[in-house]
Amino acid sequence: MGMTITEKILSRHADLDRVRPGMLINAKVDIALGNDITAPIAIDVFRKAGAKKVFDRSRIVLVPDHFAPNKDIASAEQCKIMRDFAGEQQISHYFEVGEAGVEHALLPEKGIVVPGDLVIGADSHTCTYGALGAFATGGGSTDLAAAMMTGELWFKVPETMKLVYHGKLRPWVGGKDLILHTIGRIGVDGALYRAMEFTGETVADLTMADRLTMANMAVEAGGKNGIFIPDAVTEAYVKERAERPYTFYDSDPDAVYHSVLEFDVSRIEPQVSFPHLPSNAKGISTVGDVRIDQSIIGSCTNGRLEDLRVAASILKGRHVAPGFRLIIIPATPTVYRQAMQEGLFDVFLDAGGVISLPTCGPCLGGYMGILAQGERSVATTNRNFVGRMGHPGSEVYLAGPAVAAATAVAGRLAGPEQL
Repeated sequence: MGMTITEKILSRHADLDRVRPGMLINAKVDIALGNDITAPIAIDVFRKAGAKKVFDRSRIVLVPDHFAPNKDIASAEQCKIMRDFAGEQQISHYFEVGEAGVEHALLPEKGIVVPGDLVIGADSHTCTYGALGAFATGGGSTDLAAAMMTGELWFKVPETMKLVYHGKLRPWVGGKDLILHTIGRIGVDGALYRAMEFTGETVADLTMADRLTMANMAVEAGGKNGIFIPDAVTEAYVKERAERPYTFYDSDPDAVYHSVLEFDVSRIEPQVSFPHLPSNAKGISTVGDVRIDQSIIGSCTNGRLEDLRVAASILKGRHVAPGFRLIIIPATPTVYRQAMQEGLFDVFLDAGGVISLPTCGPCLGGYMGILAQGERSVATTNRNFVGRMGHPGSEVYLAGPAVAAATAVAGRLAGPEQL
């Protein structure tokens, strides 16, 4: 009996010939990731445990992205703890402001995570790296501390759900729409502690940006990880970036799955997830007349160059609605520079938007776009829980960059075809 790609990666890192769902294993970690919220806690645990040195200074990644550049004294203290630790331990992958970007956009871009890796991050959206054919999952700060000390962690091998996408995408539909529709179908606990394996002929034609978006939101369905079988698209993306040798794994034809779900993407239109759950997904043609105050285009989910290009193609020659706020947040300095060089910034500024430095910012209610009571934002971020972007009485509507841009022009929920 064969194994899935997730099971193969876990068995290799546990030095086992095979694993099965439900097994408890101890596995070697390739990359351990922390940010300015979670790393300081892990560092405290690391010190209290009496540890002196990290297991491998080249395998620890520290990125100040949630409240950096520092928005207040508290965030400055958090970043200082991480900065000092990185200096003390000579961490080779510490990214200071100017080099740092949103962590889950930065690591693939830099080639730090490669296919076949096992990645643990003290951030739930670490599952993003499954787009590269890696096993990547979020954990707590104590997990990060243990990984920094030993280079190992224990895991329970998850069952795998196979999600098969068929057909041709409709105009303006991308990875964000596919994953919102998927979560809407299975629910926020529909993949609880399972691997979500994305496959099918539609997936084979998706860009890496779309794949990263889909893997990023696996956790919003309760998934342990999201993962794609690496292919030519993967190879083209990683071959010029990878810092280390990598391995392409796939799933055996006789691998056993918890379930198999199929999707006809030709029936999926641009999606919007209504408050206060990502699973409240609706097609744009069914949303009705919903007034919106703000659009956020950015985050680890949709802050890549491809996302900004989509938004700019809609905003070019148009202007945001009166009294509307459009905030563009390139996910990394590289994305920022490329967007600027391509003239996308001129489009955004001419449309009445504002361009932020790379940061997580408003996604977690940090800064750069916090909502007041009664306000509504459409956002290309990944969560729309109560109070996620500000006041508990505010509302967040999740969408892709096309809908977020069109909404900015209309002042209400809208898709590009409605302009």
